[in-house]
Amino acid sequence: MDARIVRTRRRLQEALFSLARERGIDHVSVSDIAERAEVNRSTFYQHYSDKETLLADALDMVAAEAGAQIDGIDPAAERAPTVLVEFLLHIEAHADLYRRVFTEPGYGVVLSRLREQLHQAIIAAAQDERVHSIDVPPHVVAAGVAGSIIGVIGAWLSMDDRPPALEAAQWVWTVLLGLGDMA
Repeated sequence: MDARIVRTRRRLQEALFSLARERGIDHVSVSDIAERAEVNRSTFYQHYSDKETLLADALDMVAAEAGAQIDGIDPAAERAPTVLVEFLLHIEAHADLYRRVFTEPGYGVVLSRLREQLHQAIIAAAQDERVHSIDVPPHVVAAGVAGSIIGVIGAWLSMDDRPPALEAAQWVWTVLLGLGDMA
């Protein structure tokens, strides 16, 4: 993809995250996003059909960046891996936005795309012998792991007195390690 397109999309995504953190996603318009990204509305529409599509792409990008770092994770480690902690720190920084995506109707497509990004990253990294030694196809294992990650993050985001991301990352890791022990 052309570097200018990548830069423009990145600016639009960053503008959306910034505005959503300041005002909440419902109070952000396409005009607001374009203005913050320093592009005009027509440029916005050359890249995205609406703010929900932009949001889905922005979350895809975050998940893809995290997924690209999945290789080399020690599945036997007791502490949550850095990539998981960093992913949850990003979610924590934009907690109101992610809470909406995880808990409210109307964001199912966005959440589905996030789950698929996690699923694909897990499949790509599933070279662990334990995955191949159980009698479950790797894509099913990846679906279970991605679903577990999404489930724990959703439960964490819906808490009124939400603990810090580091603790939630450890919860995700503990659940995943526990699932591995069940296999």
